[in-house]
Amino acid sequence: MGKTVLTSVRLFAVGADLSGHSNKVEVTTEVEDKDATNYLSQGWTEKLGGLASAEVSGEGQWEAGDPGLVDDASWSQLGGTGPWTIGANNAAAVGDLAYLVRAMRSEYKLGEAVGEVAPWTGTAKSSWPMARGQFAHPPGTARTATGSGTGLELGAVAAGQRLYAALHVLSASGTTPSLTATVESSADNTFAAPTTRLTFAAADEAGGQILRTDGTAITDTWWRVAWAITGTTPSFLFVSSLGIQ
Repeated sequence: MGKTVLTSVRLFAVGADLSGHSNKVEVTTEVEDKDATNYLSQGWTEKLGGLASAEVSGEGQWEAGDPGLVDDASWSQLGGTGPWTIGANNAAAVGDLAYLVRAMRSEYKLGEAVGEVAPWTGTAKSSWPMARGQFAHPPGTARTATGSGTGLELGAVAAGQRLYAALHVLSASGTTPSLTATVESSADNTFAAPTTRLTFAAADEAGGQILRTDGTAITDTWWRVAWAITGTTPSFLFVSSLGIQ
């Protein structure tokens, strides 16, 4: 991806797609610099990396009256932790660049002077490391039956690293609908004998989950999301992202 003008940043917060309600989104990562300067530092400061953190901040146009709108979502999420996925000026198609993190919704602000378009601002602060990865399932494709997504060559997971997976269920309809999503890996793109690495809790309404592997090495280099759907005339819209950190 070369130089770009920001026109299509995607923002998914737990079970809400805030892309159409946002006009500014920022992702910040930071490592504390700790001073280790001593008498043998030869007149130069010495620094050590301390604790790392990440933050997602956004702002845009305020709307309310539905669980997927910014006011309803912000109030329900305030003080809680959940998955956040940010698309880097793309359509959130499978394979598009994504940043994902488990974060606490720490701040929400609304209101402005008379005559202004009602705004909102909000912040979420990391509870897990932020991972840089790819979208594994797009937001606009409704799923009504069990299936699996397109494979992504994210690479192997080294010892001490983890595969992070975010699931944002944006809507669910039908009679007793149920969606159980899993993350599978494979040695190649055929997925002839895939291994299930993570299993999300069954979902029957809008919401979000984020999982990660246990830190042991995984030599498989291909990854995908799969899903099992049950119910009477079920239909789900959901987004998933995967990343290694």
